[in-house]
Amino acid sequence: MVNLSATAAPALPSEPHRVLLQGVSWRTYQALLQELGEHRAARLAYADGILEITMPSDRHETLIKLLERMVEALTEELDLPVKGFRSTMLNREDLQHGAEPDSCYSIQRVGLIAGRTVNLQVDPAPDLVIEVDITSPSSLRLQIYQQLGVPEVWQYKNQAIQILQLAAAGYRVCEFSPTFAFVSAAVLNQFLQQATAQDDTSFIRSWRSWIRSQQA
Repeated sequence: MVNLSATAAPALPSEPHRVLLQGVSWRTYQALLQELGEHRAARLAYADGILEITMPSDRHETLIKLLERMVEALTEELDLPVKGFRSTMLNREDLQHGAEPDSCYSIQRVGLIAGRTVNLQVDPAPDLVIEVDITSPSSLRLQIYQQLGVPEVWQYKNQAIQILQLAAAGYRVCEFSPTFAFVSAAVLNQFLQQATAQDDTSFIRSWRSWIRSQQA
C-alpha cells in the first residue's frame, strides 16, 4: 500500500470532494494509480510534485453524460471520425504532468492514434477535453492540459459552460468551438438548461435537430 504520509508534505488547503498534496514524487503518483486500479471512483491529477485527488458527485456525472452525448451527436451528424476516451490517464513523465479528464475526444488528430488507448509519449493529446467543476475547481488541470498541448477545453463552472482555446499565453475564452465552428458557448448553455426539463431521448433529439438546421 502506498503511504502518502511518508512521501508527501502536509496537504494544501482543500475543498469538499478534493484533496491537494504537495511534495509527491512522480513515482509515488504512478504507484498510487496502480494501487487504486482502473475502476476507482477518485480522479487524480499531478503537476510538479502536487497531487490532486477529487471525488465526482452524482450531478457531476449527470452533466458529463449530457455533454458527452452532445459531442457524440455532433460527430455523428457531421460525419467526423472520433475516438472518445472518457476519463483516461494523460501522463507525460518527461513533463512531470498528468491528469485524468472527465472526458476527452480525439477528432482532428484521430488518425494519429492507432488503438483505443492514448500514450502521450507517441500520441498527440486529445483535441477536446471536457471538465465539469461543481464542488472543485479545475485550475490545476487546466495548467496540466496546457503543458500537454490540449487545443480545446469545455469547462463547466458556475452553472455554465465556457469554451477555452489554447493560445501562446495559456487558455483564452472564445465564443465558438474551434472543433465545431458553429457551436457557441451560448448554444451549449441554452441546451443544457433545456435538458433539466426533458428526458434524455427528447433532449438529444432536439439537439440533433438543431445541428441539422445549421447544416441546411
